[in-house]
Amino acid sequence: MADNKISKDMWERVDMSTLDKEVISRPSLTYWQDAWRRLKKNHLSMIGLFFIFILALLAILGPFFSNFTYSDQNLELSNIPPTMEIYQIDENNYVFMNKEYKLVDVTADGHVNSRLKPVEDNMIGKYRSYEIAGNEVVVDYTFAIAAKNSGDPDAKKFEVQLNGTPISVYDKVFNKTFWFGTDGLGRDLYIRVLFGARISLLIALVATLVNFFIGVLYGGVSGYAGGKIDNVMMRIVDVIATVPLLLYVILLMVIFEPGLKTIMIAIGTVYWVSMARIVRGQILSIKEQEFVLAARTLGASTWRILVRHLIPNAMGPIIVSLAMMIPSAIFTEAFLSFIGLGVNAPQASWGTLANDAVAGLRSYPYQLFFPATFISITVLAFNFLGDGLRDALDPRLRK
Repeated sequence: MADNKISKDMWERVDMSTLDKEVISRPSLTYWQDAWRRLKKNHLSMIGLFFIFILALLAILGPFFSNFTYSDQNLELSNIPPTMEIYQIDENNYVFMNKEYKLVDVTADGHVNSRLKPVEDNMIGKYRSYEIAGNEVVVDYTFAIAAKNSGDPDAKKFEVQLNGTPISVYDKVFNKTFWFGTDGLGRDLYIRVLFGARISLLIALVATLVNFFIGVLYGGVSGYAGGKIDNVMMRIVDVIATVPLLLYVILLMVIFEPGLKTIMIAIGTVYWVSMARIVRGQILSIKEQEFVLAARTLGASTWRILVRHLIPNAMGPIIVSLAMMIPSAIFTEAFLSFIGLGVNAPQASWGTLANDAVAGLRSYPYQLFFPATFISITVLAFNFLGDGLRDALDPRLRK
């Protein structure tokens, strides 16, 4: 037994620093945590996501904090811009004159009260006379024709006289009653733009749901089934894709009235085609991998393999495609509304706002500026977010 003892000299103390090699330097991340980490590093994508979040909050909550709705009309306060050049009558009275040579009672800080009614409206002499707090105010617009013929945009078009003496602009202030100004019917453009955002975001939601629940499942079934089933299903997709969306909308108007419901049905009918093709291609590339064979060997049903294994593994390209298709849907709705195939009056859409503003573009460019700006920024925001998601969800770009 003594010969079997191991000598202490045969043992060597292990350096404790070797244990540090086994220490995990940082916690492991899941696929989605790693994607979010890389997405946050893309500044343009985060700016786009932030804008979409703010736009959604404004669209949902903004109208509740306003005294106006999208359909409120006040013809007395039509075509008032977001910034006003005001004239001082006395310490308590200020006026603004719009491009129709009508005076509007305002405050010194930019609140709009009401339109003033002239005491005398001489169309032949081209002047209007008002009485404000005992003062005679005359708007002389005899210069308008000469200014138009001169071609100089800065030429003098009118003159405001206080008790017979011409007065100049007192101050330029922001319109604190109508932040974005008013349109030709005296409706608040700010509220109408927010209601247009509601419609655009609703279209984005419908396009997302249609693509996800119809396009993903249809393309998944086609790709996984293969053979004749895949051939028949893809030929159906080809037939649907050959008919333009505009023609679908026109045909649906024969059955339904023009409006938001028609656009939603048209998008729900054809907008999933591209997604189905993308998902089919992804499923074809991964359905022959080992984990699918293992699931089939263990007795997993076809539906379970498709929903629990194949589609989740193709979720990266699916999400990127969804983000890229949303701005296309928003722009499509705005275009259809612009040409008169969208929402019905008095509902507000960015497309209808742009259409209403085209007629008075030279005189009231702000009426087109705000809806066009919101369309552009929203489409850019979704495109920036889609680019960031593409980079974040691509496994080949992991660091």
